[in-house]
Amino acid sequence: MRTWRVGTFSMGASLLFLGLFLFFSRILNFNLVQVMTAWWPLLLVVLGVEILLYLFLSRQEKPVLKYDFLSIFFVGVIGTVGIAFAVLSATGLMDKAEEVMAREERSFELPAFSYQMDDSIKRVVVRTVGYDMTIEATEEREVSMFGTYRVQTGKKEKLLKSADDIIAANKKGDTLYLNIKTLPNEIGPFESQGMVAGTILVPKDVKLEVIGTGNSLTLKPRMLANDWDIESASSIIVDVSENNNLKVAAVGVEHVSGKDGEWQVSEKENVEGVDAGSSKNAVYQSGEGKYRIHIANAYDVSLNSNH
Repeated sequence: MRTWRVGTFSMGASLLFLGLFLFFSRILNFNLVQVMTAWWPLLLVVLGVEILLYLFLSRQEKPVLKYDFLSIFFVGVIGTVGIAFAVLSATGLMDKAEEVMAREERSFELPAFSYQMDDSIKRVVVRTVGYDMTIEATEEREVSMFGTYRVQTGKKEKLLKSADDIIAANKKGDTLYLNIKTLPNEIGPFESQGMVAGTILVPKDVKLEVIGTGNSLTLKPRMLANDWDIESASSIIVDVSENNNLKVAAVGVEHVSGKDGEWQVSEKENVEGVDAGSSKNAVYQSGEGKYRIHIANAYDVSLNSNH
């Protein structure tokens, strides 16, 4: 006569339920993490039912429970894994892990930004934060920004909901300050960084100052009617034309490029005995050079001629 040891039936039922849950999760497209989180309490139910059945069906006056410790250990391991899934899900780490596994590169449009200019604004100051930007002069009496950004995300909705998430505009006196913001980053081991390619349109008759952070800038002055000051950018491309009444002065740069004869280059002089290294000053001029683009603390400045 076979001896019934508590735990044997529980192990068999556990494997059966686990197999069924995994099977239907594939057929019905259930979330596997939710299945592993939700099914494990059945182990306790099955084990409790087995103990009650043993006591009920035992013919002994004082039945003694006999356990199959190997089976109970196996059931305990499965239950522990289920509890671990539940704890990770409750703390949000499981959702983070799922999001990381589902991540892919996605591109979105920047939220449209527009600031209507009035006659009291004489100057615009733009602070960038390391993203590649294009600055262009326009006939419109407003400052605007548009473009795209690219991030790693497991979500299909946009990371930026409004223009306030990427740019802050503050008017102080006769100056409009524009501060470009970084994209929101994940905190902790799942941190990721995105990329932004934006274009800022500025009225051509307003003085402009751009403060870079070692990023790349493309300048399109077109029919510029005021001065621009650019500093602390790594690489700068300036679109120029013979029709521009423009003078580009690059001070203390490492490298300049363009067509032969476009730049007038002079080596930077030593100041108070300090070696200026390989930095140089360079000047480009078209027309009378009435309006100036002054570039400082840049590594490379190149001209893109549109003759």
